[in-house]
Amino acid sequence: MKTLKEIQKNRIKKLEAIKKAGFSAYPTEVKRTHTISKAIEDFSNISNKQEEVILVGRIKSLREHGKMLFLDIEDGTGKIQAHFREDKLGEKGYNFFLDNFDIGDIISVRGVLFTTKRGERTIEAQDFKMLAKSILPLPEKWHGLQDVEDRFRKRYLDLIFNPEIKNKFEARTKIIKEIRAFLDSKDFLEVETPILQPIYGGATAKPFKTHLNALDLDLYLRISPELYLKRLLAGGFEKVYEIGKCFRNEGMDKSHNPDFTIMEFYWAYSDYKQLMKLTEELLETVIKNIFGKLDLEYENSSINFRPPYPRIEYTDVLKKYSGINYEEINLVALKKEAKKLGIKAIGGKAEIADEIFKKICRQKLQGPVFVIHYPVEAFPLAKPLDDNPKKSGSFQLIVAGMEIVKAFSELNDPILQKQRFLEQEKIFKAGFDEAQRMDEDFIEALGYGMPPAAGWGMGIDRLVLLLTNSHAVREIILFPTMRKK
Repeated sequence: MKTLKEIQKNRIKKLEAIKKAGFSAYPTEVKRTHTISKAIEDFSNISNKQEEVILVGRIKSLREHGKMLFLDIEDGTGKIQAHFREDKLGEKGYNFFLDNFDIGDIISVRGVLFTTKRGERTIEAQDFKMLAKSILPLPEKWHGLQDVEDRFRKRYLDLIFNPEIKNKFEARTKIIKEIRAFLDSKDFLEVETPILQPIYGGATAKPFKTHLNALDLDLYLRISPELYLKRLLAGGFEKVYEIGKCFRNEGMDKSHNPDFTIMEFYWAYSDYKQLMKLTEELLETVIKNIFGKLDLEYENSSINFRPPYPRIEYTDVLKKYSGINYEEINLVALKKEAKKLGIKAIGGKAEIADEIFKKICRQKLQGPVFVIHYPVEAFPLAKPLDDNPKKSGSFQLIVAGMEIVKAFSELNDPILQKQRFLEQEKIFKAGFDEAQRMDEDFIEALGYGMPPAAGWGMGIDRLVLLLTNSHAVREIILFPTMRKK
């Protein structure tokens, strides 16, 4: 068996032979009359007319039978068989192909369509052309993708060999398009806010820090677009949304990647209860439009997205699965409980309880289910309930043990918001580096008046993971962050 170096050396020799024969192995101009899927779709009409077509694609297999070759070529839309015959191409042309073309090369084939005796749709080659000579063999034909992580490190190979992976990314695009279409139909305006921010905010997370030389200014990659979107509410917009990248310098697991895609929208003169109804309508519309049904499989379980979804109190869930009564337990006792459960007790009461909820309780919820009314200290940007100021008008949508949506009625009282930020600063100084920070400009914007509003955030990656029945987010992020090999 040849080594990779020997194979590469041989292919480079073939590349030079193509050039020496007066052909470009990487031509500037490309002619194509049909995509492969279009040729197959209109096959009967094209073949009956004996219409000449030019198809392009990568050679995926090559089989020699006497003076004939059968190739499978594949473009971005499909695959078709090509038939090369010495008597059609001439001895010189036929042997030139045999001597210099390999599996993995990208070529064009000119010819007519016909059906073989076995009923396989095929293009009969009248001529061929090299479009891109591959000087590395496809791993499947050499040693295979031995390391499963190579699928993510070398996504281009993963896409070549695994059509189901490509299907997942096509589904991802459809999901985002459907979400956009839904919000546009509800008169939301899509906007863009800064990715580089002087103060990071809008979430409980540790940021990535950078420096802008031109202004000698420290900046942060945003952890959320929230505070800028709410500035737009203060400026007079009533319905805004943004889909974009955010960055959090925290742990990685099946549902976390350091850079990820988030979608947030803000709706003036609305509240968290209206958001729950809109969430149900959005998911029902998106899922039905793409999959044609509301019952989907996820990791050997069936999930029914048909509304309405149950509503359960956060404190009830915490008590049921961890035995902790949040309203009665004090910070010292909560830290002891966390230690018993093997959970780091960092931050204030809400932060420690949240870690317990994530590690012990959330995974027990199959959903879809709305977990509602988180403690006010858990969501520093959320508005307290009028009839119970210790709880916030908030919810998380949990599906298959994962948080898919976080939403709440937005706090628009500038004095109370400043007080909340000061409380966060205290726990930051006490060692909780994911605490939210004081944003004086945002407080000033609230001072001019922001209408009552509700805000909603969804991790697009997690939704795609769920709807495509994938195990981890790196399966549905084209180029996930990876450790150095």
